[in-house]
Amino acid sequence: MSYTVESINGCTKKLLFNFDSVDLSEEINSTLKKKQKEVSLKGFRKGKAPLNIVQKLYGPQVENEALHEFISAQFFDAIKEEDLKAVGYPKFANTKFEDKKVSFEATVETFPSFEIKDYSGYSFTQDNPGFQQSDLDELKGRYLGSKSEMTEVTDKDRALEVGLTAVCNFQGVKEDGERPENMKGEEHLLEIGSNQFIPGFEDGMVGMKAGDKKDIVLTFPEDYHEESLKSAKVTFETELLEIKEKKTPELTDELAKEFGFESVKDFETKNEEQITFQKDRATKEKLHQEILNKFVEDNSFDVPSAMIAQQEQAVQRDFDQNLRQQGFTDQMVKDYFTKWSDDITQKAIFQVRSGLILDKLGNEFSLEVSEQDVDDKVAEISTHAGLTVEQVKEQYSSDPNILKNLKYAIREEKTFELLKGKFKVEIKSA
Repeated sequence: MSYTVESINGCTKKLLFNFDSVDLSEEINSTLKKKQKEVSLKGFRKGKAPLNIVQKLYGPQVENEALHEFISAQFFDAIKEEDLKAVGYPKFANTKFEDKKVSFEATVETFPSFEIKDYSGYSFTQDNPGFQQSDLDELKGRYLGSKSEMTEVTDKDRALEVGLTAVCNFQGVKEDGERPENMKGEEHLLEIGSNQFIPGFEDGMVGMKAGDKKDIVLTFPEDYHEESLKSAKVTFETELLEIKEKKTPELTDELAKEFGFESVKDFETKNEEQITFQKDRATKEKLHQEILNKFVEDNSFDVPSAMIAQQEQAVQRDFDQNLRQQGFTDQMVKDYFTKWSDDITQKAIFQVRSGLILDKLGNEFSLEVSEQDVDDKVAEISTHAGLTVEQVKEQYSSDPNILKNLKYAIREEKTFELLKGKFKVEIKSA
């Protein structure tokens, strides 16, 4: 064996190669002949230049290429012999070739080898999702909100309260008597409880009746975005002109059809199923995250930097998409990544560690993903996404990576289900 192996850390190996006598003449001649067929030299047709001329012009380059091929071949033979699962590309250093002696170093990252600590004593508490009628009522309110109308409260004795909307005039007056234009509003619509204004303003209006005038004295927050108003004391001269309330219609079969359902009953049945599914999924995801946190906390091992770098790119792509959907510009996205680069790196490290742990657990459980597993998941997705099975299948068959990710997610789900049977999971009472 013409090499030795040094462990730099749990996932990095350095291989040191030394050869006392290396004859590269055969490789050099082979490479020269390839070069001869490729080059076009003045005075000769392509591929017809004499070999000695090609050697004179390209000798050093060909020798380097032959040496590179020799080094690469020796390296890959060695990692195969040592059964090293390389991650990323190796780094070669200290290469020497003199008097037929060849020596070089190759540093390579490998998939970490680790053992998962005993987890039989783990204990977790899972929320009880439990469907609540209030969940359906809230959803129904959001649907009907698009059909609601603002009407004037004609009862002059009715006071302003949370949920009602004030039509008001106001003017802010600073302690020095200044009355800034940007603290002035006329016939301004303000929903009480929406927290549109600084803390205390809406609370100060509660109880007023149409036609009332009131001075509301407030102190701006210490962390207010405008420097001149931080901790400033301001009196708001306020006049309530009118009170409006939102009138929301009752859900009828006719309205239910407008929303894409057959009837009120169909609306309630389908949405109850969807709410139950979403709450159950959120509950499971929360528990799964807690399980992952515990496994990562208890199982520390070195992670290849190449895997972290790759995962950082994936995290950034996800963030980039989400930020742009929120209206972030190119510069804003760039600034965000600069500010939160450490957090992104830590997130990537966690995802790599947790992924390796789940994969190892899946292997220990001998888990496989069958075609039936995929079909079942596709059927579940189609049910809750409002798509046909054929539409979902088409999406996942359009890109091999999408299907691969789906199978990986199914395997993770199966791993979690098996794990939960191996330690204590207590369900909170409803």
